[in-house]
Amino acid sequence: MDTWKDLTARLDARLEAASPGERGVFAAGVAERLMGWHEALPEDERAAFTLGLRPLLHAVWEGVLGDPEAYVAVNRGLAEFMLSAYCHVDRLVGPEDAYEPAAAATLHAARAYVFGCADFAVWAGRRAIDDRHLEHIAGVGLEDGDPLDTDSALIDELKRQLRDLDLIAARAKELRHARFGLPLATSERLRAELRTPLSRRD
Repeated sequence: MDTWKDLTARLDARLEAASPGERGVFAAGVAERLMGWHEALPEDERAAFTLGLRPLLHAVWEGVLGDPEAYVAVNRGLAEFMLSAYCHVDRLVGPEDAYEPAAAATLHAARAYVFGCADFAVWAGRRAIDDRHLEHIAGVGLEDGDPLDTDSALIDELKRQLRDLDLIAARAKELRHARFGLPLATSERLRAELRTPLSRRD
């Protein structure tokens, strides 16, 4: 039986071995699912900062699926964040908005696309096993007072991410060159084959 440590080690190793193009798609998929969860929250629980990152996430998707012109929009979005009060390393002196799981995953996905290194893709994936998110998904459908099974939610999410990597790896040859541009027909096909299934929250 796989433990969360075993699954995490497998996930990290696969992201390390993947191409920058595959990592970008993986990170975008995680961010999209988290953003979808956040957007579905009651209005008073949604964060304006997180919702404001939706255009950046859209630009990341365009870039990882083969539109090189998206690079400028993603770079600009990251620059705006880096120059804002939301970008800091000390939660005691600045707003915590960028630590919200969907927001953090989107920013990591943008960095994964721009820089291509494995760490940003790994960190995007970690946001989906953030305690706040696990408690949220573990609580779906439970009655008041029912115990939360965050351990099962953790294992399920890690297995989901490994399945996502299987789906992405099957398109590795095309994704290897996606940041430099792909034919429109190829991008449209990849959008259907990757963005749609990777975005599902089930």
